Amino acid sequence: MSWNIFEILETAADVFSAVGTSPIKDSEARARKKDKKKDKYFTEKVSAKFILASVVLFFVVFHKPLPIGDQTTALIVSSLIGTAISALLFFLLNLMELYYFKSIFKLLLFSCSVIAFFIALVMCVYYKSGVFI
Repeated sequence: MSWNIFEILETAADVFSAVGTSPIKDSEARARKKDKKKDKYFTEKVSAKFILASVVLFFVVFHKPLPIGDQTTALIVSSLIGTAISALLFFLLNLMELYYFKSIFKLLLFSCSVIAFFIALVMCVYYKSGVFI
């Protein structure tokens, strides 16, 4: 009886494919599961940081009364500028293929938090720099 190494390897491959698990695929699956577990709440964590930063910036802007002037126009213009900057960021993220979400809740949470952050940032720069008033 002659033993052919290729027949043995073919038989082992058939056994592994019949069972459905191979040692290589099983370890890859565990690694993917571990990576997925790390990034499970990544969107929520980033959104919470943007919301926290925007709350701090809004507090910096609104803790004292706003200067006398056309406040409504200034608030509208700064909101539009912040929204435009956010749209530019979303466009760049889309080009880099990083703007995709598994649920609509994550999309809305991330988008609203980024928009609020950039509006607060623009308002902070507008009112606290003193150049525009």
